Amino acid sequence: MSKKYILSLDQGTSSSRTFIFNAESDIIDSEQKEFKQYYPRAGWVEHDPLEIWNTQITTAKDLIKKLNIDPSEIGAIGIANQRETIVIWDKITGNPVYNAIVWQDKRTADLCQKIQEEGWSKYIKENTGLIIDSYFSATKIQWILNNVHGVKARAKKGELLAGTIDTWLVWKLSGGKLHITDYSNASRTMLFNIRELKWDKKLLDLFEIPLNILPEVKTSSEIYGHTDESVFGVEIKISGIAGDQQAALFGQACFEKGMAKNTYGTGCFMLMNTGNEIIESKSGLITTIAWGIDGKIDYSLEGSVFIAGAAIKWLRDALKIIKNASETEQIAFELNDTEGVYVVPAFSGLGAPYWNMYARGAILGLTQGVTDKHIVRSTLESLAYQTMDVLKVMEEDSGIKMKSLNVDGGASANNFLMQFQSDILNVEVERPENIETTALGAALLAGLATDFWSMKEIIERRKIEKTFVPLMKEEVRQKLYAGWIDAVERTIYRKK
Repeated sequence: MSKKYILSLDQGTSSSRTFIFNAESDIIDSEQKEFKQYYPRAGWVEHDPLEIWNTQITTAKDLIKKLNIDPSEIGAIGIANQRETIVIWDKITGNPVYNAIVWQDKRTADLCQKIQEEGWSKYIKENTGLIIDSYFSATKIQWILNNVHGVKARAKKGELLAGTIDTWLVWKLSGGKLHITDYSNASRTMLFNIRELKWDKKLLDLFEIPLNILPEVKTSSEIYGHTDESVFGVEIKISGIAGDQQAALFGQACFEKGMAKNTYGTGCFMLMNTGNEIIESKSGLITTIAWGIDGKIDYSLEGSVFIAGAAIKWLRDALKIIKNASETEQIAFELNDTEGVYVVPAFSGLGAPYWNMYARGAILGLTQGVTDKHIVRSTLESLAYQTMDVLKVMEEDSGIKMKSLNVDGGASANNFLMQFQSDILNVEVERPENIETTALGAALLAGLATDFWSMKEIIERRKIEKTFVPLMKEEVRQKLYAGWIDAVERTIYRKK
């Protein structure tokens, strides 16, 4: 039977989703299931790996059944996943030795501080591209090895396997035949040398992690193997893997050096393709592997904004000045400007490029003429200003002038925000028809490896729903952005 579809698994932090794409790379349909978040102590975040697997495979089977698709019509499976979250399991029974420790988990913060004080920051930054932080996987693996009874001894005996969520899903899909990850996910562990493209022995020794529990690192687009026949009734090729943000970068067709994407979610994740060049950030950005294809590695710079869509939620749930996020667009368009008001949503401190955990949010420039509508518009504008902050640093670090900004995520649907983003950046902002770019990226990587699509077709079939062109005068742009910088400066707390 001819292959008509690509199955894309999008395993996220709060839910598992499955998408089916046709030969034109359009979404036919999708299914989603949420799963439980566990918070055993303050700052601890865990998932049940078996529940992740069950929700992911259930959405896949339900979608195939709903669409009345014969599994033999599926050409390949691609996987995008929440990054940095770690699982360790028994290689015979498949039972996890502990819950998955999630990327948000802060239990190893003190251990990270100790490693910093021991002088490892420079080595880790130069060789993994990362900063020492509990966000990444290394200290999570170390914690399980040291704190779950008998695990360290079993790991040394070769009885256990470890991996990020992509590794766990592939192992389950293949019936335990494949223990692999891809370059993009490996580069988020703080154990992988992005220069030598292998697990770093010095770091394995530092964290006391045996090499035998770690997966083999593969490219992001190749035929790794097949699903076990018991899963779908037929064997299906598994041929694409990428961490969710890198998958979105690929889904946005950011294949050339200097191309960037911004995902407007709860926060913002911004990645710029830096080609085959490893660029060390001087401003707190992360250097990471975007993907590996056909023996070629693409690197990227990544920066995070802590509060983006969460600021719109704050307008709705805390201030109660809007009923839903969609009405912010009309409110903003009703005004000529913000009357000089700036909202700095530093609810959780400030991320890149400021990195000040003591900063707090503020509304500045209030006068008697200011209304709730001005605060709504100012809040929207803050997302664009924060994006400007990070991408400005990316350009400085990379020496690459950004060609255009590709956008996705919920808030990218807001036409006012996207036009203001284009104006303040003075570059074109492109919004694709399909803003599910993470799932698309995983599908494209899988389809590329199986000749379901060619790179030429991927580029030609990318559909832009709307392009926003900068209309703002340069003097206005400079004045507005200078006002933002001044507002941010006023929110930064400095210890005396």
